[in-house]
Order: sequence, then structure tokens, then C-alpha cells
Amino acid sequence: MEHAERLLTAAGELFYRRGIRAVGMDDVRAASEVSLKRLYQCFPSKEALVVAYLERRDERWMGSLTSYVREHGGQVGAVFGWLERWFGEADFRGCGFVNAYGELGPTSEAVAGVVRRHKRRLRDYLRGLVADDLTAEQLLVLVDGATVTAMVDPERGAAAARAAGEAARALTAARGA
Repeated sequence: MEHAERLLTAAGELFYRRGIRAVGMDDVRAASEVSLKRLYQCFPSKEALVVAYLERRDERWMGSLTSYVREHGGQVGAVFGWLERWFGEADFRGCGFVNAYGELGPTSEAVAGVVRRHKRRLRDYLRGLVADDLTAEQLLVLVDGATVTAMVDPERGAAAARAAGEAARALTAARGA
């Protein structure tokens, strides 16, 4: 595995599990077993590393979601089935993008920009599953609400995903989406 890949893997695990501010560059160096000099050659600042981590997370997260939905009939309900599965993962710690924005968004336009792009990308994906923009916005709120509920109370994660899925079914039926 190349240096940048090892660094991103280590940073991703540490940032998601412990939080971005709690993880120093030396922590990433130690976990990746890449020298500090090489780390800074690959990522000249912690902000650059965080942005790369979030961009990589976006690709993987969206790829997993879209594959699951496609494999399960391409319907809105599958989004919430995927969420239920994700919420049940042992390392689930909520939305990495919301978490990053909460930590750095007010002080880092670069981080805030990646977070906004991810949320737009998710909304646009949802828009492709339904008939109008308003329904896509409402579905995004259901996804984010279920995710926060599962993060705050992991024992309620499956119930939150199912409740949001039921709300999505009622919403799309009522709107003819």
C-alpha cells in the first residue's frame, strides 16, 4: 500500500473513532507507520489530510449506498435498509461529515466545502430516486435525523432507520414520488 493510502486509512480510522481535533499528526504517523517527513510530503497540513479523508469517505460511503440501493431494486426504501445495516456496524460513530463540520466547519472553509459537497451529492442522489426537489430535501432530513438518532443512542439505531424508512414511504406515496 502506498504512503498516501496508508496515511488516509490510518487518519480515517482515527478521525472517525476519536474525532479530528483529538488526533494529532504524530498519531497518524504512528498508526500508519509512515515517517513524519513523508506524511508532510503527502499532506502539507492537517487540514489537507482532513479534506482528503473526507473526500475519500464520500467516495466510499456513496459507493456503498448506491450499490446497496441498486442491488435492492433502486427504490427509496433501500436507502433506509442500508442505513439500518450501517447503524449496526461495530464502529458506527454517526455521520463523519456532520462530525467534521461540528469540529472544524466554522473555522475551515475547506472542510465545510467538502461537507457541503457531500450533502449536495447525497441530496442529488436522492433526487434521482424521487419525482421532485422538495421530496429529495425531505428524504435528506430523514436520513440525517435517523443518523443522528443512531449516533446518540446506538440501541435505537435500527428503530430510527425503520421509522425514517416508514416516513419516507408515506411521504413518497403521498407525493406520488
